[in-house]
Amino acid sequence: MIKNNSILTFFICLIVLTVSCATEFGRTVIHQPDEYRHVYEAKEKAILNAIARVIKEKDIGVNARVDYENSFVDSDYKVTGDWRTKAQARVQRLNWKENEVALSVITERQTKTGWEMRRLLQKEQYDNLFSEIDLRIYEEMSKIE
Repeated sequence: MIKNNSILTFFICLIVLTVSCATEFGRTVIHQPDEYRHVYEAKEKAILNAIARVIKEKDIGVNARVDYENSFVDSDYKVTGDWRTKAQARVQRLNWKENEVALSVITERQTKTGWEMRRLLQKEQYDNLFSEIDLRIYEEMSKIE
């Protein structure tokens, strides 16, 4: 009986904590988009293609464009209700085997005064995106060119 009460108490606390955090979702107004960085051991072309695939697969933006000359990936806004989201990424060569990716997911909410940039993703979500990009890089590298 004590074990069942402990489990029930745990789930009630978990639900209360989740509900209390839900009101903060998307409330933080920012003036510059967040940018997180990650280093990969791969060629720029494979990284750029992988980023474009992740943007498309995760539905972060629409019409992801790869600029191989400037090592940049950009998408158009995906509008859903009164929210819109797009992604941008820059790849910078660090040395002969490493490239650094600077990724920004820009999320805006429609208000009476126009579009306001909001923080929707935290570091953990960016880490998940970087892991997904890592998987796509290996897929790109395994393609026969």
